[in-house]
Amino acid sequence: MVPAVRILVVDDLESWRRFLNLFLKEDPACQIICEASDGLEAIEKSRELQPDLILLDIGLPKLNGIEVARQISKIAPSSRILFFSENCCPEVVREALRVGGRGYVVKSDAAHDLLPAMKMVMQNQRFVSSRFADCKVDETKL
Repeated sequence: MVPAVRILVVDDLESWRRFLNLFLKEDPACQIICEASDGLEAIEKSRELQPDLILLDIGLPKLNGIEVARQISKIAPSSRILFFSENCCPEVVREALRVGGRGYVVKSDAAHDLLPAMKMVMQNQRFVSSRFADCKVDETKL
């Protein structure tokens, strides 16, 4: 039996953390091991737990998701980062991927994009929500 993917959820909104818990609860391949509500807590939990996957929001208190990803890539290099954000700006997506994110899912697309994104990221592939197809978010150049 393949062990479940150990996931750290980082979002300042409790409603999104609760949604992710309910959404992923039914999938035996996923195990949420911890939640964090700000950037500094995310770094601390990443260092301590070394999760397989980090679902990371961009707009966090104390330290934004981009800076959190930069630091996590140094302290937990085997953890894969999947950004999960409301931000739809192509420049933000490019920067998120440039600093170590393996994927980017827009929260409003989560129902159909989140599980495929998680699967691809865990297979060391990139994933970007389809809404960015025409925005020249070219992950091959990152």
